[in-house]
Amino acid sequence: MKHALLPALLRPLSRKPAPLFVLDTHAGAGRHDLAAEPARRTGEAANGIARLLDNTPAALEDYVTLVKDWGQKDQGRYPGSPALIRALLRPADQLTCCEAHPEDCAALRALFRRDPQVSVHQRDAWEALKALLPPKQKRGLILIDPPYEDPREFERLSQGLTTAHARFRTGVFAAWYPVKHRAPVRAFFASLNLPDMIAVELMLREPLDPARLNGCGLLIVNPPFGFAESARLILDALLSRLGDREAGAAAAIVRLTHE
Repeated sequence: MKHALLPALLRPLSRKPAPLFVLDTHAGAGRHDLAAEPARRTGEAANGIARLLDNTPAALEDYVTLVKDWGQKDQGRYPGSPALIRALLRPADQLTCCEAHPEDCAALRALFRRDPQVSVHQRDAWEALKALLPPKQKRGLILIDPPYEDPREFERLSQGLTTAHARFRTGVFAAWYPVKHRAPVRAFFASLNLPDMIAVELMLREPLDPARLNGCGLLIVNPPFGFAESARLILDALLSRLGDREAGAAAAIVRLTHE
């Protein structure tokens, strides 16, 4: 869902000629080998992107085309968020990727070596939000996608968003979060006091079992004009291919605060 929504976030920002700054705070290795043993073992690709490649719904064509184009030039690998973002940049735009894990950061640097539009930092994401904002471009997207390995991750995300927004009030912020059950998500929303927030969610089943990843969401601060309408079409298309309504699959866009 996060990747499918990236074009809907960046395309509207690209309509104005001024350059963009994009920060991916938890960038990972930048690409994924879906034929490798870990990917085959989980079956995520078969239950995810593989269901979208044929007879692609119109709302997903932009995203799926980016995936296919990347796979053709990168031996069938699936592009992570840094690769998708890079494919959406114009010549004057800049992407900064942060990744704390040394091996993933090395892979990311190898992926973007000699690319003048991309810089890669091995650094803590939460520290980077303080150090790298505001950008000189004054326009851009901040993508925050923590691994949620730390039980305090929602708290850290809330603090990070608050700090980053105070430094870059005109920026668009997109923060991914898992939905296992509703209580942590409700507490996360309640902890934020930011204007112009919407939550975009895709649920594969009712969030009743806290031991399972039942769905996910993107919290958007300062959503671009027209994003909510595009997101609705994208969610409906994803739901039609990935969801089982009898199991409680659903999609929603909820406005949390106004401008």
